[in-house]
Amino acid sequence: MRRDVFQAIADPLRRDMIALLAKEPLTINQVAEKFDVSRPAVSKHLKILEECGIISITNQGRERYCAIQPKQLIPAFLWIDQYKNLWEERLDHFENYVNQLKNERNEQS
Repeated sequence: MRRDVFQAIADPLRRDMIALLAKEPLTINQVAEKFDVSRPAVSKHLKILEECGIISITNQGRERYCAIQPKQLIPAFLWIDQYKNLWEERLDHFENYVNQLKNERNEQS
């Protein structure tokens, strides 16, 4: 099954794992300790993140370390960024409308 970055970030638990691993590489056990789900569930989520290329899992001795691969998140950031300007523009229009209403009320008082 081919997975992509959007599938990876669709799940809130995986987004939390990405945020955690963005701070520092951790072993799978260290990641599992941070979440209130079963170890197999954590492994499943980490596997999806690895399949999407968002994290890499490497063996160091007996431990398996997870590390973020931030470049793989770029497609999601670019997709979201295209909507950022749209929402900023709409919020600016709304703010102007609210200010206009305030000014009209102040003039009536």
